[in-house]
Amino acid sequence: MVTRTLSEADSAHLVARYGIPIAASLRAHDPDDAVAVAHQVGYPVAVKLNGPRITHKTERGLVRLGLADGPAVRAAAVALLDTALPVDGDVDLMVARMVSGARELVAGMHTDPQFGRCIMVGVGGVLAEAHADVVFRLAPLDAADAADMLDDLRSQALLGPFRGEPAVDRHALVHILVALSRLAAAEPRVVAVDLNPLVVEGGVPIAVDALVETT
Repeated sequence: MVTRTLSEADSAHLVARYGIPIAASLRAHDPDDAVAVAHQVGYPVAVKLNGPRITHKTERGLVRLGLADGPAVRAAAVALLDTALPVDGDVDLMVARMVSGARELVAGMHTDPQFGRCIMVGVGGVLAEAHADVVFRLAPLDAADAADMLDDLRSQALLGPFRGEPAVDRHALVHILVALSRLAAAEPRVVAVDLNPLVVEGGVPIAVDALVETT
């Protein structure tokens, strides 16, 4: 089966339609546009290279974080556009609100060739490999199923109050998992969704990156 990835901007638009909270962002076509957009989004911002062929932004250094003013945004935009390769095809920029939190989670939907649609949630960020704490369930999910997934995570301490931050809003996280299940049912051409990371800001999980794969 031949698949393709949507750009981060298009992926974010799709998941947001199902009620998944995602960091506010706007697209920009050039450095001047990026500065204007950053003023609308509100500082500090992140600037990313955006395009349907770009799937590993962090590994390639295609993300600039914590930009606090127009000159910083302009310099980042120039550098990112200069970094684009011919194989990247048509690219533009995404300017997103910085979401801050001490914890990162990951959630998604994947299509198993044997079992079909699966919903996933786990510990993300720098702790992901160390904890290897991920739970899968077959779709469709209801709220009770999603709550059970959270209970099955071993890292319960990370879901409680942590480093001066409030406990993770479990209802909000359940909502995200159920929304992924609804997306899986309504979008048969979507074979995978990755929300990585979900940054926990003030207890609320917010997707700061989304990647959708379709047939």
